[in-house]
Amino acid sequence: MDPRLPLQGLRILSAEQYGAGPYGSMMLADLGAEVIKIENPHDGGDVSRLTGPFLLGNDPAAPDSQFFQSFNRNKKSLTLDLKSAAGQAVLHRLVPTCDAVMNNLRGDQPDKLGLTYAALGKHRAELVCVHLSAYGRDNERAGWPGYDYLMQAEAGFLHLTGEPDGPPARMGLSMVDYMTGLTTAMALLAGVVGASRSGRGCDLDISLFDVALAQLTYPATWYLNAGHVVQRMPRSAHPSAVPCELVRSADGWLFVMCMTPKFWEALAHGVGRPEWLTDPRFATALTRREHREALSALLDAAMGVQTSAQWMAQLAGRLPLAPVLDLPQALDNPFAQRVGMVQDLPHPQAPDQRVLANPVRVDGQRLPGRVCSALGADSRALLADVGYSQAEIDQLHGQGVV
Repeated sequence: MDPRLPLQGLRILSAEQYGAGPYGSMMLADLGAEVIKIENPHDGGDVSRLTGPFLLGNDPAAPDSQFFQSFNRNKKSLTLDLKSAAGQAVLHRLVPTCDAVMNNLRGDQPDKLGLTYAALGKHRAELVCVHLSAYGRDNERAGWPGYDYLMQAEAGFLHLTGEPDGPPARMGLSMVDYMTGLTTAMALLAGVVGASRSGRGCDLDISLFDVALAQLTYPATWYLNAGHVVQRMPRSAHPSAVPCELVRSADGWLFVMCMTPKFWEALAHGVGRPEWLTDPRFATALTRREHREALSALLDAAMGVQTSAQWMAQLAGRLPLAPVLDLPQALDNPFAQRVGMVQDLPHPQAPDQRVLANPVRVDGQRLPGRVCSALGADSRALLADVGYSQAEIDQLHGQGVV
């Protein structure tokens, strides 16, 4: 037992694969929850175990990949055929030992696979059943497959991303997946807290579509109440705060964010242009917004005389700004190393494997990590814990149930 981990004692069964669900449950596992990952014994388990190009080992009975380990740290693996009667019987034996059962299946699958509170609540009244799907379980899209990029497209993200004269653009990462995973983890914890007080669990539903739409936040409020449509801005600029945009340096780009009058003043003084503060074009937030293009050109001229590193040395900490780094620069950033955001995660096939650490710290310490178990590696121990004999486990294995 590690006293640093606040979720120790919480047990979660999760029928999950690929991105959103595994990301959310990994956050819970990192914080000490026992996350038992249910994988299909007939198709190699979670499809991301075979997501290349960087596979770990070449044993078809134990598929694994760097992609898979990015989303499944600290988890156990149980192979279980939920479509079989015997698999359902195993599930029902396990449920009384669990606080939550989670899935990220298509919206029409939880009912078919008996993963709802109606099916499982009789085995544990306090059980929380958490369903992460693309579009929800109670509408005409319940059976639709769905992925992050589709949500970015339909929720308006592509409309808001990129340069004004360019094609619609998605974000470079699957942020809808990750936000939905985190929302699911939060909902699961809320459900468990509620069940501990009331003695009764529930079904909780979270969808990629709903979470994506919810991220529209203030642009949505502006449209719904004032009919205002936020548009893409040059230089990835903020729609209303100016200057808050990309600015050229002598060797690349910086992102500068003057969200308050104090920081606007710090910028003008910092780049040696105090006269901007008395220029009527830039006197207020409104006039700066009206003269955004002129100010952008002046900023390029003023900041183009020094490198990004020079500006950071001169202004960092006084003015909100950051260098625009490529992926290698971001991961090799000495600051990221100093704060411990890169974690060693030794794997039997890759003893020097490194991943990004959980962003949560407990009492100042990063959370420990271990690789997810090999496919089905925990099945026998988990079944024995709920009373199956070795002969019964052998029989289930022989039948392809586990």
